[in-house]
Amino acid sequence: MREIKRRIPAAVAIILVLLICAAAYFYGSADEEKSSEAISRSDDIITVHYIDVGQGDSEFVELPNGECMLIDAGTKESFDTISQVIESCGYDSINYVVATHPHADHIGSMSQIIDEYDIGEFYMPKVSSTSKTYENMIDSLNESNVSVFEAKAGVNIFYDEDISIDILAPSSDSYEETNDYSAVIKITYGENSFLFCGDAETESETEMLLNGAEKLSADVFKVGHHGSDSSTSEEFLSTVSPQYAVISCGAGNSYGHPHTEVLERLEKHGVETYRTDDYGDITISCGASGGFNVEYEDD
Repeated sequence: MREIKRRIPAAVAIILVLLICAAAYFYGSADEEKSSEAISRSDDIITVHYIDVGQGDSEFVELPNGECMLIDAGTKESFDTISQVIESCGYDSINYVVATHPHADHIGSMSQIIDEYDIGEFYMPKVSSTSKTYENMIDSLNESNVSVFEAKAGVNIFYDEDISIDILAPSSDSYEETNDYSAVIKITYGENSFLFCGDAETESETEMLLNGAEKLSADVFKVGHHGSDSSTSEEFLSTVSPQYAVISCGAGNSYGHPHTEVLERLEKHGVETYRTDDYGDITISCGASGGFNVEYEDD
């Protein structure tokens, strides 16, 4: 049974900054009407744009029903890059937005996205931060009156006969590492599927394997944590068993992402791997069945 989405209204003002992480959440049950009508599309395909935002993450998804979705918003310098992709695809509003977790390389431009676009539904995990980037995002959400829902395992964002958008993680209420609060998204379109892992590390991966390994299989895998060896364990990769992998990372980044161990693991499994630091923007599209089309910038 699909879990009912729970709405998070306005965040409570931050008190005693040194002692409290950030806003508190209260839950309701009402969904609000989508902000705009779906764009009419002649081709029944799904297209995922893995946007080159340097050492960060952002994916823009054109759904086959004419709606669209943004997963993360890169760094604070990434807004123009992200908005160019959105608008070049013909959208001036976004049906679904997911902030996978409150690190600045994933929500850096999120306040600008919220300020500039009509958003239908906004999803984020129940974890906060004292960073100015996070506070700016919360302020923008409060001012915009966007419908905000908790991102956690079991939540279904969208479902119809051909398309399902599901949240597979986080599963627990508390983690030592903020990365493990990452919302993990799976989009299934007919026989094909895409998995987006945010910065989920091995603790979250292990929970996903225990809670339903059969749900993890995907054709296209957005590798967790920019290709860090803290993610993409052998068992997790074997279970996902992707045909394609995409790693979002910045050229010459100080973290050494992607790590050699992960690249070797992907190669051993025969996964066709694309990196934004090598290929720039990467676009993968497919119908409900059949093969995938991969396009990228040629540096």
